[in-house]
This record gives sequence, C-alpha cells and structure tokens, in this order.
Amino acid sequence: IDTTLIGKSFPPTEGAFRGDIRAFIDPIIGHLVWAKTPLLANIYPYFSHKDNPGSVSLQYALFTSPNVVVWDKGLGYQNLFDAILDALYSSLEGAWGGSLDVVVSESGWPSAGGFATSDENARTYLSNLIRHVKKGTPKRPNKPIETYIFAMFNH
Repeated sequence: IDTTLIGKSFPPTEGAFRGDIRAFIDPIIGHLVWAKTPLLANIYPYFSHKDNPGSVSLQYALFTSPNVVVWDKGLGYQNLFDAILDALYSSLEGAWGGSLDVVVSESGWPSAGGFATSDENARTYLSNLIRHVKKGTPKRPNKPIETYIFAMFNH
C-alpha cells in the first residue's frame, strides 16, 4: 500500500485509514492476519516535506533533527519516517490488524528533478534510513524494520 490510504496520520497514535477505503483494505488486513504475513507499505517522507515544507522541516524528513519534534502520548518523534510508520501501525490497530508486521517495500529520496532534491539529501536520507531501521519506531521500539530502498539514483 501507499500511505495515502491513511486518512488521519497526526498525531501518529491516532492514525486511521480513510473511510472510503475500509471496505477494500479491511478484508486484505483480515487475510494477512489470518495468514500471519506482513503488510508491505511504501513510506516516503520526501513527499510530506515537498507538499508542506512549512510544517515538515527538512531535518525532520532526513533524520537529522537534533531533538524530538513531535510528542504524542509520551512517544517522541525525531523523524518523519517513524511518525508515518507509527501512524500506519495505529491505522492497522483500528482495523483489527494490530498484530501485523509492516515491511517497508519502498523508501528513498529523489536526487534530482524537484523540490529539495539533491545528491546530498538523497545520500543523507538513505544513510540515516539504513542506520535507523535497526532500532524500530517509538511505538515498536527495538524491533528492526525490514526496509527496501527504491530509486537510489534518478539522474
């Protein structure tokens, strides 16, 4: 899935799927729970930053914020990747899929062709992503996140 299926993503602990897709996504979640298989999701902090740079700082999107940016029910978010993934976990919990693991099937940062794109930003994002996924998220700490990098270069 992509994260546009999440209708409410802030704060992350209140994440919820859009009402108009529940009839579609609920049976899929039910099957995945039954089969004990993960949900695959594409998570791109780049688009949140590009679409709303006034509210989503580049540091928060690139894993370079020196401090917690968002506090949510005692959970501190220092990067947007965690906030998006935890909003997805919360959405799953609200759709009887709280036991599901999520595999990040795509993540990356464009190196050219748009707002905030550069080789340096792409390198920063990917390097920090690789280091970070071993740690889990605030909602699921110490649980490594299986993650696949997509579109490493786009020149």
